[in-house]
Amino acid sequence: MPESTDTKRDYRDTVFLPKTDFPMKAGLPQKEPGIAARWETEELYKELREARKGREKFIFHDGPPYANGDMHIGHALNHTLKDIVCRTQNLLGKDAPYVPGWDCHGLPIEWKVEEQYRKKKLDKNEVPAKEFRAECRAYAQHWVDVQREQLKRLGIMADWDNPYLTMQFDSEATIVAELMKFAEAGNLYRGSKPVMWSPVEETALAEAEVEYEDITSTQIDVAFEIVESPVPELVGAHAVIWTTTPWTIPVNQAVAYGPEVEYTCVSIEGKKYLFALPLSGEFAERADLPLEYKHRVWTGKGSDLAGTVARHPIYNLLKSRRPGLDPGQGSSSGTADEGSTTPDQVRGDGRNGEMEKALAFYANPRPFLPGDFVTTDSGTGLVHMSPDHGEDDFLLCREHGIEPVFAVMADGRYRDDWEWLGAGDVDAEGKERRRSVINKPFNAPEGPICSDLREAGALLSASEDYQHSYPHSWRSKAKVIFRCTPQWFVPMDKPILEHVDNRAEQRWESEGGAQEPLVTLRQLAMQAIADTRFVPEKGRNRIGSMVEGRPDWVLSRQRAWGVPITLFVKNGTGEYLQDRDVNARVIAAVREEGVDAWDDARKAEFLGSGYDPDEYEMVSDILDVWFDSGCTHAFVLESGRWPEMQWPADLYLEGSDQHRGWFQSSLLESCATRGRAPFNQILTHGFTMASDGRKMSKSLGNTIDPLKVMEQYGADIIRLWALSVDFTEDHRIGDEILKGVGDQYRKLRNTFRYLLGALDGFVGDMGDTGAIPELEVYVLALLADLDGKLRQAVDDYDFNTYTRLLVDFCNEDLSAFYFDIRKDSLYCDGPDSVRRNAYRTVLDILFHALVRYAAPVLVYTAEEVWGTRYPDGGSVHLLEWPNVPGVSADGAKWSTLRELREDVMEAIEPLRRDKVIRSGLEADVVVPASMVPDGFTDADLAELFITASVTRGDSEAVTVTRTSESKCGRCWRLLPSVAEDGDLCDRCEPVVAQLDAAQ
Repeated sequence: MPESTDTKRDYRDTVFLPKTDFPMKAGLPQKEPGIAARWETEELYKELREARKGREKFIFHDGPPYANGDMHIGHALNHTLKDIVCRTQNLLGKDAPYVPGWDCHGLPIEWKVEEQYRKKKLDKNEVPAKEFRAECRAYAQHWVDVQREQLKRLGIMADWDNPYLTMQFDSEATIVAELMKFAEAGNLYRGSKPVMWSPVEETALAEAEVEYEDITSTQIDVAFEIVESPVPELVGAHAVIWTTTPWTIPVNQAVAYGPEVEYTCVSIEGKKYLFALPLSGEFAERADLPLEYKHRVWTGKGSDLAGTVARHPIYNLLKSRRPGLDPGQGSSSGTADEGSTTPDQVRGDGRNGEMEKALAFYANPRPFLPGDFVTTDSGTGLVHMSPDHGEDDFLLCREHGIEPVFAVMADGRYRDDWEWLGAGDVDAEGKERRRSVINKPFNAPEGPICSDLREAGALLSASEDYQHSYPHSWRSKAKVIFRCTPQWFVPMDKPILEHVDNRAEQRWESEGGAQEPLVTLRQLAMQAIADTRFVPEKGRNRIGSMVEGRPDWVLSRQRAWGVPITLFVKNGTGEYLQDRDVNARVIAAVREEGVDAWDDARKAEFLGSGYDPDEYEMVSDILDVWFDSGCTHAFVLESGRWPEMQWPADLYLEGSDQHRGWFQSSLLESCATRGRAPFNQILTHGFTMASDGRKMSKSLGNTIDPLKVMEQYGADIIRLWALSVDFTEDHRIGDEILKGVGDQYRKLRNTFRYLLGALDGFVGDMGDTGAIPELEVYVLALLADLDGKLRQAVDDYDFNTYTRLLVDFCNEDLSAFYFDIRKDSLYCDGPDSVRRNAYRTVLDILFHALVRYAAPVLVYTAEEVWGTRYPDGGSVHLLEWPNVPGVSADGAKWSTLRELREDVMEAIEPLRRDKVIRSGLEADVVVPASMVPDGFTDADLAELFITASVTRGDSEAVTVTRTSESKCGRCWRLLPSVAEDGDLCDRCEPVVAQLDAAQ
């Protein structure tokens, strides 16, 4: 009597299922801190440095983040990129150290400490400078420590025990020494130029410290009475200027015209007005005047206006308010002593005699000057010139002997002795009218400036409706102004090549056989940009255009927390002392005591016996913090404190905003002192936006906190996100995006879990590749191709492609193809099967390659994977790039076969969905014979397609029917060799017999 199917044997214990302790659920937030702690205890970074000692160097120099606040998502992206650069170079076997650093000086930290003072109702100026700097130092150190722990948690492998800080005494001394190189070479000067100035923070700002926001300003049209002109018709007429900064009118000193612009003078309602003809309609509309060209008095070119002179529109009003005063004729450059007096120096002076000076200033003639910058894009074609508050204004006026008057003080108010809007200018109720010039009501149509111009009969229009982009301090978010103040500058166009140190390579430009040396800082910097590799390439034009057109470098800041400009200026001459012995004493003192060493009490000590201390002033300004960071190459790459480092760096890596920041300051500092850039390559990344493409903002509630992401998902998820996006452009992050990254991670993790399970107990060697199945040869060829592409991606710093190649290979080539096909052989072939052993040998090769490839991306997961298989095998991060077999295969043939496999799976799906069959194992498939590559039997095809059978037909379509064969009780394949369901096929029967005999 036949055996009942209910009593047939259960063969599950004879199937070789994968076995591993590696869990499917990652639990990264719980596991990662323990792994990080072990790395720290075992001093993994030091072990890696020792392992790579003597190898080819790859020098990455870390740009210093600011020690101010928790790590944000920009930090996470930035440091993940830096980390993978160093990890991939170490993986390639190079000695690639990572010395992290922080920028610790400057206004942001000083501003935060001042905020703490303001909360306590304390005044910073009442605290001793050393005490205040000590608080700044402590504040910076606190955030260095906080950020360091957060970056460790992110999995950044670096010399965390020995970072560089710009506030370390050695660093401060090196910054001073670098400054002295400029001074000793004569590449510094003190001059007065308009610079971007923050009235809130009371200091000059660099371009990199400014952000632009859209604002609405008051625009006004103001009439300047012409008192003299070579064109008789213009005498008595009013030149109309247009401006969106009414507060600059009190320091107007000239009017600019365009020499090639066409101007017209028109009589309207008994008054004559001069303006650019192309802008006449816009002006008339703003001023609500009936413009009739039949009343045109004169038309001509701007060049005809040379020699024309106007009077300041406020003069008569001020004179009427102070009857009896006779200001005299005055001079076009203001009062005799104003050119050498800054607003901060005269603040609080008495007013005796100042009225006469004030009226003399406003009585001075306002000459018409030719300006190439004058256009007819907007306004009136006539531009009022305030050399105190504009670059074009300053240069044009200086060219004609007109100097700034320094009327606006550091806090943005007109100085005490300034007649119009100064301390003595009060309203009818006795209230002072002086306010900060960036105060919106101050500039409003009803504010004091417009009110006075209206009273003087000079205000032709005023409206608060002009929308434009305007610079703001990125710290205080307040509007900045252009303000002329004495500052220290590095000249961009002064010959300097003879002064750079002896490592500078002599560079030449050849034209027509003649050779000319590159002699200016601008030329050296432009040559260095040409010699540098930029990734992406567009960075070259970005920084190149900035350097090509930038003004002289402003080095000075008027603050307390920073490296002092350690110069002695000779009283009376304004010349600074150039004495190497004096400089050496200062540098040594700063190295011993830090920036507090620069103290008036030590003036005589520094100067020595050769100079009279009473004849010299110690400069009180500090250095621009960008100069600090621009010097980091000197004390990180050259000082010897980090012997594994060397100059120049192979790579600098930061956000694209650093083309105007750290990249540029490092470039200029190094070119001026060493004749070339401190880097060979620059890699830049874009900015992280919210998931909808908008800028992240706390007020919008669309920020992503990387600390919370690590708590919820783990650091490896942030890293995988950072390396999956096209970071060279602006990119996005959000909850849905992170969920998608989590799905990617799970697929990668499952790949490793499968490999670990399939390799349980494996000890073997592939042997001769010619003896193994063709599928294994093909997969090894795919691995070799992947290896080459990953190497290229590392060389290109294309980590988006690196990560995508790795993910796609695991998902598409392995999980969905190779693993899917070979799992039957893994589970059911006998222990001695050539096919099964070849498969596991290839899996072993794949494991060793993939865990290394993944280690720079998924630093924690790769360590967990490696430790699961090799508990005593050390860290995966000490390994080097894998040596994969150099195997090739007929890729075109396999591509065709994989396409056919996709067609078969697509044809099977409707039957599975309709429950005609449960899987492809129950399908008999007929494929077009023309689509099958040579070299494959029908049995091969059935194995590759995971079907019951495959035959070839003449049809061009794939057809599928349910098979009538019985199912093997062990491998579940439906085969002719199985008599009835539950019996064994001709492959499984001997395997089971062998296992039974062994037991």
